[in-house]
Amino acid sequence: MRGVRTRVGPAKLIVAIIEAQRGTLLLWMPVAMSFGIGGYFGLTWEPDFQAYLTLIASGFVVAVFLRVISHRTTSLTAFIMLIPIGFILSGISANMKAAPVLGFHFYGAVQGRIVAIDRSSSDRPRITLDQLVLQKVSAAKTPALVRISLHYKTPFVLPEPGQQIIINASLSPPEGPVEPGGFNFQRFAWFLRLGAVGYSRTPLVEFAPPDRSGWKMTVFSTRIRLANALKARLSGQKGAFAAAILVGDRSGVDPVVLQSLRASNLAHLLAISGLHMGLLTGFVFAAIRYGLALVPRLALRLHGKKIAAVFAFVAAISYLILSGGNIATQRAFVMVSVMLLAVLLDRRAITLRAITLRAVAMAAVIVLVLRPESLIEAGFQMSFAATTALVAAFAALSGAEFLRPRLGKLSGLIRGTVTLILSSAVAGAATAPISAYHFNQIAQFGLIANLASVPVMGFVIMPAAVIGILLAPFGLDSLAWMTVGAGIDWILVVANWVGSLEYAVHRISKPDSFVLPVIAGGFLLVVLLRGPIRTIGILPLVIGFSAWVTTTRPAILLSPNGRVLGLQTEAGRVINRDRGNGFIVRNWLENDGDAATQEDAALRTGLVENDKITQVILGHQRISYQWGKDLTVKDISDLCRGSAIVIAPQYLGESPQDCFLIDSRKLHELGASSIENDQNKLVLTGARQINGTRLWTR
Repeated sequence: MRGVRTRVGPAKLIVAIIEAQRGTLLLWMPVAMSFGIGGYFGLTWEPDFQAYLTLIASGFVVAVFLRVISHRTTSLTAFIMLIPIGFILSGISANMKAAPVLGFHFYGAVQGRIVAIDRSSSDRPRITLDQLVLQKVSAAKTPALVRISLHYKTPFVLPEPGQQIIINASLSPPEGPVEPGGFNFQRFAWFLRLGAVGYSRTPLVEFAPPDRSGWKMTVFSTRIRLANALKARLSGQKGAFAAAILVGDRSGVDPVVLQSLRASNLAHLLAISGLHMGLLTGFVFAAIRYGLALVPRLALRLHGKKIAAVFAFVAAISYLILSGGNIATQRAFVMVSVMLLAVLLDRRAITLRAITLRAVAMAAVIVLVLRPESLIEAGFQMSFAATTALVAAFAALSGAEFLRPRLGKLSGLIRGTVTLILSSAVAGAATAPISAYHFNQIAQFGLIANLASVPVMGFVIMPAAVIGILLAPFGLDSLAWMTVGAGIDWILVVANWVGSLEYAVHRISKPDSFVLPVIAGGFLLVVLLRGPIRTIGILPLVIGFSAWVTTTRPAILLSPNGRVLGLQTEAGRVINRDRGNGFIVRNWLENDGDAATQEDAALRTGLVENDKITQVILGHQRISYQWGKDLTVKDISDLCRGSAIVIAPQYLGESPQDCFLIDSRKLHELGASSIENDQNKLVLTGARQINGTRLWTR
């Protein structure tokens, strides 16, 4: 009847909106799994078998409820059930990675086999060992893997893959975050099965012939041999750059060069990703296809495209294995494989938008099933954010009817230039929040650097490298590697120029941990939803960025051992020591968005020093700090008078009554800590409180 309105309940309205997205379930599968994975890693306790059963039962109850509301809720039901699947996969992965973790500080002889070689953050050679034997440590308490930085100046034996060595080293359990809510190296090490980290100042000694048995060691040895061959062909940083982009060995890249690449937003060229995989497979595909076309008899009898697709797939899988197979490379491999499979199956009817968005989603699902923990890593986030944004942007442009006649009138060169500018701008915008969150900086002139460098990578370096590899067995590869070197030289010059410009890098302070997931959620709603409802994604984007700009950093930070203390002032964070715990202080300052060094930060004013006692006034209350092992109960009692909090990191005696004391025992309980002023009330937070009791914290 006219004038009669049918009332639709909120639940049915939500179901109707979701059902309008029918056919996009594959695109939402990794999103649903991410809810479960994020839930697992967000817990402060380790779920037991009963918790898993409860979660599965809850998902089942919700699914039944949705079916009762409407019979058209298949997609929503599947989405709901994928959430506990993501949670369970995370738990399975975490438990499968279980390995002994060193429970104490160790110094002595370490025997093992070298299974990885790289460089530490301090630019020291670093080795990872398995098949371990630790002096006077039982096999049950010996880690599966340890990582040791080599601090000696003149090595008698250079580390090589598979070497069986003995070395005197100082080892410690993997440390937790350097501040509450910071990067959790303990968790990161757990999923690498890394049970201890440390350093050595004595040369390693080889006690037996190298053991290179197993396919992983074969691949590792091959990568190192290829990297060394590239470094021999191309001198200096050209060889190091070539080794990074072709076999994933970044150990030779100079820290100064790496900093220039980061400041110019060109560091992504070092990480083997979709760009490298696409350039390699695209060149192989084109070379084989057009090579066959040059021979008429072969072109008429053979399926040139399909043969080219097979060769391109072989090149892709070889590149995946030799490059080390990081997250970005895995994602790129899956997407390239989908495209090549479409060629083999003659799937011409599949639109660009359908195949690429589904390929992105399929790649994400595969990666999350194999390694659920990758969701919280910067590599996964940046790789999939850039790819999803690029696919969505170009799909939107290809569907814009009014642009087609205009684009058709442009020459190929201009269209290529426009495409390059758009690609760089879209990928940069999509990854900027993630880069700022994890690395606390944004390269402001990255677009310029990418416009000048990416074409050289695509049209000079990668094609010449493929030709060089093919001609190397015949000794005819010199010209190819000269071309590669010239292209790399250009990129390094661009990186150095752009990175040295004034205001090239904008420092960003670290926001609260919920900010990035909210921004990511808004981005996915805008990109994946169909119809006008997608504009709802703008709301979480606004909320996320608003929360970011209003985030305040902790007023006081205290290192896990209590040796360094940092007070936030208007001029920046002032540090109580000009040296010591450098890694921790550097992370604090970076998270503040502060470019100062520890020495500079120690010169700032704000801490009151008096007779070895450091005092801070926060919220009209005094905090007293004193470092020393010889403190007595009387000393602590004197400090407590007039102080709201007393920090004595080395004190092991009794705690006076009516005194809030942070001593050695309390620090062990808290880990890295922060003190904040909440309406003249001091709030103490420990990193271990936030992390809770998990597999990797026990």
